[in-house]
Amino acid sequence: MTQAEVFEVVKKNIRDVLFNLEGQEIPLAASLKELGANSIDRADIAVQCVEDLQLKIPMIEFAGVQNIEGLVALLTRKVNA
Repeated sequence: MTQAEVFEVVKKNIRDVLFNLEGQEIPLAASLKELGANSIDRADIAVQCVEDLQLKIPMIEFAGVQNIEGLVALLTRKVNA
């Protein structure tokens, strides 16, 4: 799976959780916090992405993720492992 495909999954889940972003551009360099996501929203987005991609990743691995690009990179590595 390519990074672009994983980014589409991430964007879908961001829009599902942060419904006020519907129709807006989601930049790869943005952080979820910048988009208005609180800690519960960020966890929901991560969990939904993991489920959609059928992965098993301990939540602790998401601790170092600083922005959407980092999230996409982590998920891409895991899905292609």
